[in-house]
Amino acid sequence: MAYATLADLITRYGEDEIAQRTDRTGSGVVDAAVAQRALDDAQAEIDGYIASRYKLPLPTVPAALARIACDIARYRLWEDVASDEVRRRYEDARKLLEAIAKGIVSLGLPAVLPPASQPALSLAAAKSGPAPVFGRDGMEGW
Repeated sequence: MAYATLADLITRYGEDEIAQRTDRTGSGVVDAAVAQRALDDAQAEIDGYIASRYKLPLPTVPAALARIACDIARYRLWEDVASDEVRRRYEDARKLLEAIAKGIVSLGLPAVLPPASQPALSLAAAKSGPAPVFGRDGMEGW
């Protein structure tokens, strides 16, 4: 399930801006394939953060993720000429994703157990088994 669509991008930032950032041929219209590539990249980036906390694919798309996906895709479309505002929104989106990954912020969906809360192996279990044939004591003088 996509976190955001081309229509979401256009609604948030206007058709003129999206056309300007996606038009590679000078036709003056939105290139849907270029926009979709930026949206796909945004989704992959988001998934990298939330996969440790939520089972993917998500059953529904929270509004926060749709906004984050649009901000990331917009930043990707601006490439190396992003304005301070576009860059700030991208950095804010990344910070929010980091907070979601750490469990500080919730998406309001059922979370999977984070790796840190899963039971660790006990040292006794890790050391069980036959005694080693060679060890420090048996190799003294070699």
